[in-house]
Amino acid sequence: MRLHFFICLLLCVVVLFTAGCSQSLRFVSDVDSIALADQPVGKRYLLVPGNQNVTPDELEFLEYAKYVDTILTPLGFSKAPTEQEADLAILLSYSLSTPQTHEVSESIPVNGQTGVASSTTMGMIMPLGGGMASYSGNTTYAPTYGITGYYTEVSSYTTYTRFIQVAAYDLLAYRNEKRQRQVWKTSARSTGGSNDLRLVLPYMLAAMRPYIARNTSRAIRIELEEDDPAARTLLGKSAVIEPSQ
Repeated sequence: MRLHFFICLLLCVVVLFTAGCSQSLRFVSDVDSIALADQPVGKRYLLVPGNQNVTPDELEFLEYAKYVDTILTPLGFSKAPTEQEADLAILLSYSLSTPQTHEVSESIPVNGQTGVASSTTMGMIMPLGGGMASYSGNTTYAPTYGITGYYTEVSSYTTYTRFIQVAAYDLLAYRNEKRQRQVWKTSARSTGGSNDLRLVLPYMLAAMRPYIARNTSRAIRIELEEDDPAARTLLGKSAVIEPSQ
């Protein structure tokens, strides 16, 4: 009975320790947005691919387009029923860089004996007779310890740069003047260990959402936890988060 109680207690301690030590992932994005001060055009849009050789019916584009539709709706934008009724053409572009390998050198100290702090000598004088004597003794040294040198340890890690951009163009200007008039452009860039765009892009779009169609004047760094409500809404409740961001 006592053994059973002890095992249960030990399991509870392990579970509590594991829960206390777990850390949530953090997604860091640099968001940059620029817009015309005067935007007289409406907010009905067509969403089209901005990448070359990407068609509107590709599954990856359709997934990311759904995310963009979701974040645009609360901002007053709506999808146009037809091309003729659209005020804006919004181009969605995204990319993933090739893997970038980085090396880090670290000097590791080596500990050892550096000298002697003190010494203690103890001895005895033994009489031999006839006025003669012998001496025997022993000296004990107290060493000092510290850093005796260094060695270099080299490690490497791999990162990827993820990029996404939504850019809006005035369709009325294009229809009347054949002119590509850009109304606003919002983008996000993120660097990390994951090359899974399907995992990272919802967090990048969630970081972009407050700045779409606005002018940030500079890039703004946004950090989101993995349980960020806006990103989780895009991902869906059943999404699985991998241990690398």
